[in-house]
Amino acid sequence: MGNRLSEIILNTDDAILALVQEYGVITYLILFLIVYAETGLLVFPFLPGDGLLFAIGVISGLGYLEIGWILLLLIIAATLGNYTSFAFGRYGQRLFKESKNERVKVYLQHSQRFYDSHGGNAVIFARFLPVLRTYVPLMAGLSNMHRQKFGINSLVGAVAWVLLFTLLGYFLGSIPWVEENYGFIFLSLIIITILPLPVRYLMKIVRH
Repeated sequence: MGNRLSEIILNTDDAILALVQEYGVITYLILFLIVYAETGLLVFPFLPGDGLLFAIGVISGLGYLEIGWILLLLIIAATLGNYTSFAFGRYGQRLFKESKNERVKVYLQHSQRFYDSHGGNAVIFARFLPVLRTYVPLMAGLSNMHRQKFGINSLVGAVAWVLLFTLLGYFLGSIPWVEENYGFIFLSLIIITILPLPVRYLMKIVRH
């Protein structure tokens, strides 16, 4: 299993093709679980979410996977993953509330104010940022974000994320230049999605 995961991370398109050839229709379930695990299990923030969706779209465009079923399953997986992480946060909140540590209580109060004001946008946009998409739902639960508000924004983020990257792969994957430079495109997706984090951090340093 560890080898299969490393293949998916390092050689995403080839790994998905191998899954289709080896497992057939069960590949849909495997891809569902991978997308779910990235946010739902908290210990898989390193999974190549954006690149994975793009690769799934490419493979679907080649006729190996049915794009309609893939889109539906991946949207459900992303939404359920967020809900699972949110539930962990809600459970953790109850534990923290029992803490006598004043710092913890102050932190929770600040977090709750933030999620009351900006939580919806945070949940949506975090879906497009590696690592953050794994832990923002957890923090929303810890901060007692309203469940319905979280649910709506989580669904919006999941739909936008899955449609954008999967359909990009689906429609662009058959273009010869894209096929010949897939590795470059995959790396670019990772850089583009991660880049805002260090840039924002550096801007904070410069301002201070």
